[in-house]
Amino acid sequence: MNAEESASRLVSWIKERVTAAGCGGVVAGMSGGLDSSVVAVLCRRGFPQATLGVLMPCHSSPEDAEHAQLVASQFSIPTRTVVLDAVYDTLLRLLPDEGTDPAANRTAQANLKPRLRMLTLYYLANRLKYLVVGSSNRSELAVGYFTKYGDSGVDMLPLGDLVKREVRELASFLGIPRPIIDKPPSAGLWPGQTDENELGLTYEALDDYLTGGTVKDDLRQKIEAMIRASRHKIQLPPIAELQD
Repeated sequence: MNAEESASRLVSWIKERVTAAGCGGVVAGMSGGLDSSVVAVLCRRGFPQATLGVLMPCHSSPEDAEHAQLVASQFSIPTRTVVLDAVYDTLLRLLPDEGTDPAANRTAQANLKPRLRMLTLYYLANRLKYLVVGSSNRSELAVGYFTKYGDSGVDMLPLGDLVKREVRELASFLGIPRPIIDKPPSAGLWPGQTDENELGLTYEALDDYLTGGTVKDDLRQKIEAMIRASRHKIQLPPIAELQD
């Protein structure tokens, strides 16, 4: 399926999901990254008068907001900006500092950001009677590269069946600005953070694995271990069965 066909089907799919839920539009976070930009533009195509893009900086790079505003301006997407710096700082002051592992502490603190964004998106969606649209793609979902009940806390994932390279192709078709397509993917969790450094592998290798391409044995083992370890993140919470 080419990018044009993918775009058409995804726009129709978004509209069908929203209509089936009895809602009137969509809310989408706009981080200035590739995936969220693609999702925002698809939403705008499906709901020209009922799409809200939300910018939620949380000690974020100024470039992120610039790129999000660039997309919003180019595609005439109404936006709301909610600065989360103070809320994040307050939570860190209130929460106990229990851990001694620096890496675990950094992860715990970083995960607060997407969870605060999830709260913000659902507040606005509830007020407007809209649905929340997420931007995770197939590559991220496969290995659990998302925050549980954070950026995965959404009503639908239009890009969930597309690997990263397919999202790039879709972005080019949609006319997403080139600097956004070409910049290193990052969740913006801390200064200098990039997806591929955190994953320990490239999206190219991950996409090859997921699409049946050739992957070195060590990378294959690494990816399969990540898939196993993150399985709980894509499943509903298990329910204990006590009845005979």
